[in-house]
This record gives sequence, structure tokens and C-alpha cells, in this order.
Amino acid sequence: MREALADDVAGTVARLAELGFTSVEPFGPLALSDELAAALAEHDIAAPTMHQGFLGSDDDALDALFAAAAARGTRTVIDPFTPADRWGTREAVESVAAELAAAAAVAARHGVRVGYHNHAHELASDIDGTSAFEVLAQRLAEVAPEVVLEVDTYWVAVGGHDPVALLQRLGDQVVALHLKDGPATAEVLDQVALGQGSIAVADVVAAAPSALRVIELDDSRGDRFTAVADGLAFLREKGLA
Repeated sequence: MREALADDVAGTVARLAELGFTSVEPFGPLALSDELAAALAEHDIAAPTMHQGFLGSDDDALDALFAAAAARGTRTVIDPFTPADRWGTREAVESVAAELAAAAAVAARHGVRVGYHNHAHELASDIDGTSAFEVLAQRLAEVAPEVVLEVDTYWVAVGGHDPVALLQRLGDQVVALHLKDGPATAEVLDQVALGQGSIAVADVVAAAPSALRVIELDDSRGDRFTAVADGLAFLREKGLA
């Protein structure tokens, strides 16, 4: 919704409310704005999760972020991206896990938890026969089990893995899913509404039935708002929303 929100925050939130959305996942600077908070409150829309890059931040910046998130009712703050050069070795992945653990300790002061969201490169990187993303999950289970995962199931497929099988292996570490559809290519313009591509969306949801379901498109050749609306209709038709 980035272009729509850039033009009209209140109007965009109202359109989402008309579709029947009761929760959203804010992202970027807008997520912490008073304007968005007011619009969500007006329509009784919750923001249980948000995307904010925090890895590499000092404790003061982390405190400010997590305090602001908590004040808006957001209890899970998810780092959306770290570059591919941090996923090539076990030591590098363990350093990401250590940063997440440190951030989680700060977040806990505010009643907030932290999570990590994947793209394709964490899955495409192989470390001793295991994807780097699963190496991260294994390390977090050892050193910081309070850190959760949001799995972008489309990027899992782009990274060469079966999202259903991955979710089954990760189990309860996964608290949220990014659901999107398309031909599972790296070209974001190829993404389409749920149910119109090659991803087995119903099977994905079934593999993590308690996880929050977030409809998302990075981009599309069509109107993204229409694709989100069509995606919600698809989930409802399948009894998944």
C-alpha cells in the first residue's frame, strides 16, 4: 500500500477497513507516525506486527523504537532485511542471531518481542547442507528462543525451497507468514493476487495454522490494492481468513 499511503493515509486505511481488514502490518517510517496511528484507531484496526530495521542499532535507538511500538499496541517488531553477505558462513549467521538476541533483551523491557523476516538469499545460501535461514532458526532456538520468525513463503520458493516443508520443520518459531503468489521468480512485477499464481497458498497456511497471515505484494503489473482485495477474497473463499 506504499503509494496509496504516500498519497492519503486516512483514505487508504478507510479502504482497508471497508474490505474487512481488522489488522495490518505497518512498515518503515510511516509505521510510527501519529497520522497512521490515528487512522488505525478510527477504524479499530490493530497493528500486531510491524517491519522496522533494527539490527546494528545501539541500545538507545532500540529503546526508542520498542517504546514507540509498544505505545501503538504493536508487540512484535520484525527486522525485514539483512544483506546477502551476512549469510554465507555459519559464523556470519550466528552473528545475526547474536544481534537479534541482544535486541530481544532490550525489547523485553517494553513488553515487545523481535523477529526476523526472510528474503530469497537466506534460503539460497547453503551451509553444510542446510539453508542459512534454518541455521539461523537453529541458533536462535539455542541462544534466544524468544526471537520469532516471519516467513515470507514466496521468497522461500524463489530461494529454491518448498515453503510447506520449511514451515513444518520450523514449527512454533514461525508466528507470521507473508502470503503472496506468482510464478516464484525474483522479478517482483510478476507477483499476483493470492490464488492466481503457482504457490499452494492453502497448503502453506495449513503448515503454520496458528501463524498470523499477512497479505503482501512487493510489486505487481496490476493494481496492488486490487490484488490485496482479491487475495483477501481468495482466503475467505477457502476458509482461511
